[in-house]
Amino acid sequence: MENIGLLSIDPGLGSFKDHFRYKVQRYIDQKQLIEKYEGGLEEFSKGYLKFGFNREEGGIVYREWAPAAQEAQVIGDFNGWDGSNHRMEKNEFGVWSIKIPDSGGDPAIPHNSRVKFRFRHGNGVWVDRIPAWIRYATVDPTNFGAPYDGVYWDPPPSERYQFKYPRPPKPKAPRVYEAHVGMSSSEPRINTYREFADDVLPRIWANNYNTVQLMAVMEHSYYGSFGYHVTNFFAVSSRSGTPEDLKYLIDKAHSLGLRVLMDVVHSHASNNITDGLNGFDVGQSSQDSYFHTGDRGYHKLWDSRLFNYANWEVIRFLLSNLRWWLEEYKFDGFRFDGVTSMLYHHHGINMVFTGDYNEYFSEATDVDAVVYLMLANSLIHNILPDATVIAEDVSGMPGLGRSVSEGGIGFDYRLAMAIPDKWIDYLKNKSDEEWSMKEISWSLTNRRYTEKCVAYAESHDQAIVGDKTIAFLLMDKEMYSGMSCLTDASPMIERGIALHKMVHLLTMALGGEGYLNFMGNEFGHPEWIDFPREGNGWSYDKCRRQWNLVDTEHLRYKFMNAFDKAMNLLDEKYSFLASTKQIVSSTNEEDKVIVFERGDLVFVFNFHPENTYDGYKVGCDLPGKYRVALDSDDWEFGGLGRVGHDVDHFTSPEGIPGVPETNFNNRPNSFKILSPARTCVAYCRVEEMEGNHNSGDLGAVNETLTGAVAKSGILKVSMRHYQQMLWRSRTILRHGLLWLPMMLVQPRK
Repeated sequence: MENIGLLSIDPGLGSFKDHFRYKVQRYIDQKQLIEKYEGGLEEFSKGYLKFGFNREEGGIVYREWAPAAQEAQVIGDFNGWDGSNHRMEKNEFGVWSIKIPDSGGDPAIPHNSRVKFRFRHGNGVWVDRIPAWIRYATVDPTNFGAPYDGVYWDPPPSERYQFKYPRPPKPKAPRVYEAHVGMSSSEPRINTYREFADDVLPRIWANNYNTVQLMAVMEHSYYGSFGYHVTNFFAVSSRSGTPEDLKYLIDKAHSLGLRVLMDVVHSHASNNITDGLNGFDVGQSSQDSYFHTGDRGYHKLWDSRLFNYANWEVIRFLLSNLRWWLEEYKFDGFRFDGVTSMLYHHHGINMVFTGDYNEYFSEATDVDAVVYLMLANSLIHNILPDATVIAEDVSGMPGLGRSVSEGGIGFDYRLAMAIPDKWIDYLKNKSDEEWSMKEISWSLTNRRYTEKCVAYAESHDQAIVGDKTIAFLLMDKEMYSGMSCLTDASPMIERGIALHKMVHLLTMALGGEGYLNFMGNEFGHPEWIDFPREGNGWSYDKCRRQWNLVDTEHLRYKFMNAFDKAMNLLDEKYSFLASTKQIVSSTNEEDKVIVFERGDLVFVFNFHPENTYDGYKVGCDLPGKYRVALDSDDWEFGGLGRVGHDVDHFTSPEGIPGVPETNFNNRPNSFKILSPARTCVAYCRVEEMEGNHNSGDLGAVNETLTGAVAKSGILKVSMRHYQQMLWRSRTILRHGLLWLPMMLVQPRK
């Protein structure tokens, strides 16, 4: 309490020391109470072993917290929906329970049969609700608007999916592919978990992502909510398959080396009474409910209910929910939705955050929710130390991305939500000549010191109906008529593809310590997402991904996809996202050029619509020889191939060593390059080659390469890849090492 580490990291927080002391003390007190009465946080979070339906010796035990209920029964297919013989008993904590003995050695409630909780409240009315801890819920697809039913899910061992692959290790930096399983089919329908696993995961792996973030996993009765109005928190969305199908998907991802994060919604719950938790609210006090009463329990913009994070059983429910997804389904972490709404009593509504610390630490702060998030992050990292946990927060609260032990809230990363807003503003409201290199650079680097961010140029928010993706903003209707390689590209298409590549790489390289892309945006998917609704005739036409566009060889979508793949490969090779070295040496407004170093790479972005600069001088840290590591103007990416990839760029010293103000752009060295208009190039420092070899040596290498390609079964090798392999073989020859064809095929780790 006297040595809160966060305060020493940021002296500006010193004025709010009392706030931090209060928050940390509340966290400690809550944790100690849990240890005293529940045996600790980890035991407390095993609520799903106690509540809901669980097998115990000789029968099934069902427990439900419903303090406001006067009587309670369990009903379902197993008893003909007549609960008169299955009345439940209530304890002093408002928990109802019943043990249903096995019948003839078999469970009285068959696997995959429907069940509900029936209870009578104070006005004498009986209501049927889906059990709060239900693990699966289904609806009759032939009956429009039909209510969901809870399903007792306990498959026999022969039908239960067994995980085969271990979790992949935590990457140095997450390269996240945000995906929605239901809308991942190329056909206008709802896709399944198994189809996504077999058809889409290989695409994600091929593009060198290391993490998949799955949306809409928790059951939600309204498909158009994008999965954010959750009705059943422990249930897999039945639209795409069964719990075992989702396990297959996650195991398949792990087999490819992909980690899987779940988009978890603990910021609010669906307002739906029949299908969701809201149905347990029958007018009781906040202490006896999952939600706050009155206005505090209702989100006006989202039309949803808000949890009472100070309630013992709510904390148990939500913490157990996190543990359930980690342990039952082997998720590797979470992206917490709507964190801003949780952090403040005003939920961020009509609030513009300016960065003033008084906006974060005041009576507007919901300390109950903050303490819950601290408990949640402590639990997650105790259970799975390598978990990745990302917060969706637009406010930028200090300490959100620092550990709980330091007085922080404990997230690993925060989404850099201001970045896509800046790009949209530029693309909609500014001509190319009005783009400010300083403002763009500042927007991308404006994040809290020591708190990591996941940067993105566009996520699902920018792809939904009413908005436009970056590709659509750039190229609009010409995406339907001008994307064929069989005709010359129009100026709009040329500009669009060039800026699409530049915007995404600049965001990745300068915007954070992780990167995120939404499904389809990697190849410039032309259309927004419009979920089936009354306004579009309940159509699925815009609720899918047109993979055929990127798969068609003569369409230009392939160029953006290839560049996305190369961007991720660049980070895999050089780990620049994880590097703390980030130095912007030049933001030249007249030239429209940004130059910066990230890790061991030097990046040059030329946003000028017309000017190509030959012999353009760029600063760098380390002396030596630099070569192209990634070039957006490469033919492979739809460029014009103007930058030579085999050119050596030797540095020259600048000014007085150790005196930055005498250097070139405060950098001790420099080298000169060709920078074509609307291109971005990353340069890497290479070691000097030793010795010379005659053309016979290289001819032998060339012959060996050709043979290795044939033997390895590679049918198609691009000239660029061929040159890369040739360069590698030259390096190895000159170092006197034995070169083996086996090195051609290197599986990703």
